[in-house]
Amino acid sequence: MRDAVIVDAVRTAVGRRGGSLSTLHSASLSARVLTALAERTGLDPALVDDVIWGCASGVGMQAGCVGRASVLAAGWPESVPGLTVDRQCGSSQQAVHQAAAGVISGQYDVAVAGGVEIMSAVPLGTTRLDGRCGEPFGPDVWDRYDGVRFHQGRGAQLIADEYGLTRTELDQHGLDSHARAARAVDEGRFRGQIAPVTVPGEDGITRVFDTDEGIRRGSTLTTLAGLRPAFGEGGSITAGNASQISDGAAALLVTTGEFARARGWTPLARVHTAVVTGTDPVTMLKGPIPATAKALKRSGLRLDDIGAYEINEAFASVTLAWLKETGADYARMNPLGGAMAIGHPIGGSGARIMTTLVHHMRDSGIRYGLQSMCEGGGMANATVLELL
Repeated sequence: MRDAVIVDAVRTAVGRRGGSLSTLHSASLSARVLTALAERTGLDPALVDDVIWGCASGVGMQAGCVGRASVLAAGWPESVPGLTVDRQCGSSQQAVHQAAAGVISGQYDVAVAGGVEIMSAVPLGTTRLDGRCGEPFGPDVWDRYDGVRFHQGRGAQLIADEYGLTRTELDQHGLDSHARAARAVDEGRFRGQIAPVTVPGEDGITRVFDTDEGIRRGSTLTTLAGLRPAFGEGGSITAGNASQISDGAAALLVTTGEFARARGWTPLARVHTAVVTGTDPVTMLKGPIPATAKALKRSGLRLDDIGAYEINEAFASVTLAWLKETGADYARMNPLGGAMAIGHPIGGSGARIMTTLVHHMRDSGIRYGLQSMCEGGGMANATVLELL
């Protein structure tokens, strides 16, 4: 029986808005992780049956199938195709699911899954750079929801209100995320998963970018309490307890266990279970709760069997609500920090998180890891990985 294994996973460091990666083209940044993946594994790119690439904003430099453009930018053979997947924040996690399904079904022997987003150039929610293309969803969807326009920030606030999450709880979660990520950097926990990127400096001199630059040190609850609510007076969602606008890319090599053995590869993990689900598009961000339940039911595992949970920190209310619903151990959730600290390059985040998760599982001897992400429009992917 064919299975799906992850041979290796690599990412760029995540750049903040207007930061080190902001002047690069999405295809060029993607090419860097594709190249690094091939170098690390000894992969002959000609073996790759498909490159499945997540990207949430197909506008400007990210239009025209950035997956295919990334293959060409990497200098890989023209025979290697590329596909672009949009499941909003979960785009590159969905890319891994499709790669796994492809190798299990026999459509592929080798696939590369990942994603990219240069949010500095193409902000979240952009439908067309000149603004003349209309808004997503359309009148039939608006009519179904009584004219409510879907907005992730308002959804995050609705979740905070529903679960009785205080501003202090949300801010403390934000502080914890930055503290965990800073500790991970100091301990070198990300070193083995990051592909350095040569970037131009303001002085015209190039430099190597290899450290996540959104991590803040030394902040306090008092400092965060001074931030203004982002989505209306009296709200509790602020820049201090929400994910960052970021730039980044990540890639994973997916094949079968049999093919890996034949090539002399030692896989990191097996894709044990992969699911996706929908939820209401108004609050929209509660999807990881039912997605986790679905993944556990399908896998036959209990939550206590999972040694690490990567639940995307789109907003602190999302992850704290997930904790309340599941009763999970806070220490096991995003143990190396999450999107509030590291950043959230939308289309690349699923692959970035999975890269961090699979390396953490290997480094810590964790047998099972679970990842889930809320997604625009009211959806969520969940993946269970098993250490090999």
